[in-house]
Amino acid sequence: MIFLRHGQSEFNVVYSVTRRDPGIRDPKLTEEGRRQAKAAAGTLRDAGIEALVASPYTRALETAEIVAGELGLPVTVEPLVGERVAFACDLGSAPSELRARWPHLALDHLDEQWWPPPEESEASLRHRCERFRALITQWAHWRRVAIVTHWGFIRGFTGLAVANGALVRVDPHRPELEPETLAPIN
Repeated sequence: MIFLRHGQSEFNVVYSVTRRDPGIRDPKLTEEGRRQAKAAAGTLRDAGIEALVASPYTRALETAEIVAGELGLPVTVEPLVGERVAFACDLGSAPSELRARWPHLALDHLDEQWWPPPEESEASLRHRCERFRALITQWAHWRRVAIVTHWGFIRGFTGLAVANGALVRVDPHRPELEPETLAPIN
């Protein structure tokens, strides 16, 4: 499977300069973030991806929407791959708000507050990563799935801290193997 960190968000732009939480809840992608998502789609096309799993955060859904549009793929929304809640941007949107923007996505399985409570502990994040590992390893087609997720989840799953738009190939059956970072095609 391949993890894709969502494209640059409005939060990322401010935080990368100030290192302070700007208080933007569930931010949208920037133009640069949309460009990063489109570049990631090119790499995923060459990787033989057949399905997308996305976190329910707006920035992840926007990234998945761009990739899905480029590749003609279905998107499954999975809260297990959401961000570790540590900042305002990690507070999600209610399913009713998400349905208004993405009426074609199945969101009925989301609780009203589907994101973890602030501040999610590292132990809780590791447990969530292991729950997702157990889920994905049961899928026969796991090798052809891309997961649109976040910095904290990728770090919790792989130990890597990656940039927006980064792609990381992982074998969930072999956690001892080094993850492979893929370069997006621009």
